[in-house]
Amino acid sequence: MATYVIGDLQGCLDPLIELLAQIQFDPAHDQAWFVGDIVNRGPQSLECLRYVKNMGDAAKTVLGNHDFHLLASYLGVEKYRAKSDTLDPILEADDADELIDWFRQQPLMIQDALHPWVMVHAGIPPQWTISEAAVYAQELQDVMCSPRWEAFIRDHLFGSKTRTWHPTLTGWERYRYIVNAFARMRYCDAKGKLEFKTKSHPQHFNHPEYLPWFAHPNRRNKDHQIFFGHWSTLGAMDAYQVHATDTGCLWGGELTAYCADTQIRHSVRCPCYADPKPASSS
Repeated sequence: MATYVIGDLQGCLDPLIELLAQIQFDPAHDQAWFVGDIVNRGPQSLECLRYVKNMGDAAKTVLGNHDFHLLASYLGVEKYRAKSDTLDPILEADDADELIDWFRQQPLMIQDALHPWVMVHAGIPPQWTISEAAVYAQELQDVMCSPRWEAFIRDHLFGSKTRTWHPTLTGWERYRYIVNAFARMRYCDAKGKLEFKTKSHPQHFNHPEYLPWFAHPNRRNKDHQIFFGHWSTLGAMDAYQVHATDTGCLWGGELTAYCADTQIRHSVRCPCYADPKPASSS
């Protein structure tokens, strides 16, 4: 049995099929962990969502920022829609309700039962331990599995007002920070204050306080190997006890599967589905 962590699909199914064939993925024995952003911007968002769902117990996924955009679009929240979205085929599908009902209940964090492996979409704030992160992720998943999920998505999703964490945060502000951290974060300060504007590689960003979330020297979650996607300009990286898996499939880069057991990266080259890449892409 092998566990493969697979980078952001963003609606690119054909490269996934090729990659699974390359690694000889066996759904009876192997596990595919998807780092989120299953959908959007690529040409096969509906097909990707159906494929991952239909993998059943052989696949696990966390929710990414584009996946939350799909949930918002499903509820008719227009402020998150963009010209580059490829979500309409999902929204117009006969099985849209079934797909959304399954998708909204997926977690923000997955932790292996036998190994010190954790997967999230964007990152884990440096001030959180893995145990604390698991509790906060479960808090949000409980909301998303309840009737309250619609109110949260419609009225409180994302937004840059809740940038700073404190355990005494309550209500929608608390949930908003949790989602922002797990699904949007790239840079933050040592106390987890989020910086939303910068999406470039760290070599192009120099700030006395804001560092990549994983680079803070006193980060409290170094006791696990953390797998994440979201940051295509970062590319493949294995350092700081973290493994970056978004290698720009959507932008003509590669789709990556990192085998957690062997610590070997597998990849396939991908056509460019979004040209040119905007500076503000997320």
